[in-house]
Amino acid sequence: MTSGLPKISVGETLAERIVTLKPGSLPAATRCKCEDLLIDVVGLCVTARNEDYIRSALAGCDDDGPCTAIGHARTLTAAGAAFVNGTAAHGEDFDDTFEGGPVHAGAVIVPAVLAACERHNPDGRTALIGIAVGTEVLCRLSLVLPKAVHKAGFHPTAVFGAMGAAAGVGAALGLNARQIVDAFGIAGSMAGGIIEYLAEGAWTKRLHAGWAAQSGIRAALLARGGFVGPRTVFEGVHGLFHGFAHTAKGDYDALMGDFGTRWVTDTLAFKPYPCGTMAQPYIDCARRLAARGIRAEDVTEILCEVAEGTVHRLWEPLADKQRPRNGYAAKFATPYLLATGFVHGSVGLGAFTESAIRDPRVLALAAKVNFVVDPDNPYPNNYTGHIRAALTNGTIVEERQPYLRGGAQEPLTKQDVTDKFALNAQHGGWSSARSEAALKLMARFYDGRVDLSSLRG
Repeated sequence: MTSGLPKISVGETLAERIVTLKPGSLPAATRCKCEDLLIDVVGLCVTARNEDYIRSALAGCDDDGPCTAIGHARTLTAAGAAFVNGTAAHGEDFDDTFEGGPVHAGAVIVPAVLAACERHNPDGRTALIGIAVGTEVLCRLSLVLPKAVHKAGFHPTAVFGAMGAAAGVGAALGLNARQIVDAFGIAGSMAGGIIEYLAEGAWTKRLHAGWAAQSGIRAALLARGGFVGPRTVFEGVHGLFHGFAHTAKGDYDALMGDFGTRWVTDTLAFKPYPCGTMAQPYIDCARRLAARGIRAEDVTEILCEVAEGTVHRLWEPLADKQRPRNGYAAKFATPYLLATGFVHGSVGLGAFTESAIRDPRVLALAAKVNFVVDPDNPYPNNYTGHIRAALTNGTIVEERQPYLRGGAQEPLTKQDVTDKFALNAQHGGWSSARSEAALKLMARFYDGRVDLSSLRG
């Protein structure tokens, strides 16, 4: 049974590199990104705390314990808190994005590490290394076989999130290399997440980040307790990539090559709009068209050049994307999103209410939006936007957005991140005084004791 297996597996190599990393060894830019991730995720948990899907998630939890569900008085087990917080952080699709993936790391890793540390190791320094390691592993896994997991019908954040969370929690709890290998192997059997939510705007994508977060905690604790997982979980003939990408032949050097010396975490993008990432450059283009004084009624057609890999999620069926079934489906409907940006000047959290998605001016413009595949589009390495609008007077006008705002080429500032937090907290019902207190807590979080009790209720 062992013939043909590698002497040293991918997981073993990765685990050895993880255990050598210490909090003080993180570059300043990586620590800064982890600080911003903490602020962003806490704000997203607050903004979603009163939403119906979070009420349902809490109602479905019967594992009360000592850990914090951010914005709620009720406390849960570490796994339960990670699940609820991860679901909340990803729920409005306003969380960070890694452009090479695409994956959403913060909504998985931050809830997992916070809950694990709150319960088992309340040390902010180890929480920092856990968040950095988990984020790095999740993002790098998405580079091994770009686009393949999505094409196979799975959500990469859910699949790779379980593995990243296992790594992050393992690092935060001080697991040794053998235990981290076992945690990877165990998490591989917990990974999953189909993308059928796209059919009717169902809620399941929202729980993918939370499920991955709690899976990582369970895998790490099982490994710490001596439970054995397959060491070839990544590259094996029945391993993670074979199962979710239908091939194990990938670029594993993208995962391991310079792990710990170059941090892709530094390039994480924070979204300016609460919706599907690949639609955001098109919203920017639409807003600029409107700013030129063009009225929606003057437009006869808008044609968008798009990446082939985004079509099945953001463009088809076209009629459903022009007139989404509900507010959640609207978050992944580029025609609706760019029409909203054109008509209203932006796309905010209020763009997904039942009344907003029935706005006649928005729907009239969305019905004029079509797409064509650009074979040279650089997705997923870069997210771009291009729209060509035909006007009633015969004029053709165009707009291009060459990259994702909020990403590596135009990152948000620290002030931008805290402003976003304040808006999200306000949307979730927190006062400005409470928001300021939370920001002060997070400013010193990685240098002190993990205490999340002030974020409850």
